Amino acid sequence: MRVFVAGGTGVIGRRLVPRLVERGHQVTATTTSAAKLDLVKAMGAQGVVMDGLDAMSVGEAVAAARPDVIVHQMTAISAPHSGKPDIRHFDRWFAGTNRLRTEGTDHLLAAAEATGVPHVVVQSAAIWNGVREGGWVKTEEDPLPVETGKLRALGEAIRHIQDSVLKADGTVLRYGGFYGPGATDDQVELVRKRQFPLVGGGTGYCSWVHLDDAASATVLAVEQRARGVFNIVDDEPAPASEWLPYLADCAGAKPPLRVPKWLARLLAGDVVVTMMTEGRGFSNAKARRELGWEPRYPSWRQGFREELARSAGS
Repeated sequence: MRVFVAGGTGVIGRRLVPRLVERGHQVTATTTSAAKLDLVKAMGAQGVVMDGLDAMSVGEAVAAARPDVIVHQMTAISAPHSGKPDIRHFDRWFAGTNRLRTEGTDHLLAAAEATGVPHVVVQSAAIWNGVREGGWVKTEEDPLPVETGKLRALGEAIRHIQDSVLKADGTVLRYGGFYGPGATDDQVELVRKRQFPLVGGGTGYCSWVHLDDAASATVLAVEQRARGVFNIVDDEPAPASEWLPYLADCAGAKPPLRVPKWLARLLAGDVVVTMMTEGRGFSNAKARRELGWEPRYPSWRQGFREELARSAGS
């Protein structure tokens, strides 16, 4: 197939594009920087500079590529202007990504409709952001939470993706927290400096997924023309009280400090407290059943250990 990957040079795009090429697909991958066109070429794809927030830029790029499927992997998380992770000012730090998930999604869907592209696959999130009531592990059938405060824009962006993409009979892939090459460097650095503490009892759950497993699930969704919502997470959603000390151990760091909720709220804000004490994880049963997806790293326990050992040896 002809596959158009918007955001082909991001952390997931760099794992996805080569897989699609290896499987015989003709891939057009976008980047916001002409300096990265050589990287796209090295991955075996046709590169194009595109501004995901400019409707004309998106429309022209899609029309020229004439794809059979569009895959939306655009974020601004690692963009130069976004800086280091800033959870205290989460709304500001994530503003660019939220725009790409709303305006960028709209531009791609409009371009797909205008040029007759029959299938669109769009990135969403299934990290800790399940509805915070009831059980600790959520499925695709559970409602999305109505967020407030600094999480409001994120919640609205995720809801917009789901509503608009499903209306277009597309696919929403809710990825867990990425780890792998280039995905968790900032977090690991904070863990090693003991600047990533456990908040309260660390009861909040998180779901993880290795970049290679996220890419393999995306290939399946593309090739099978799957429709609907899928949680792309590993088999073991877990509370922070389990995964954070384990990550510290894998990184050769001291155990994380513990801080009470009131102090974390003063130092880092409400978002951190919510994530670390109330976050929900997600089930991957639907993706395994309907896509036939089998993650190479079924648990972050294996993945963290192997990934940090690999990075230490490189």
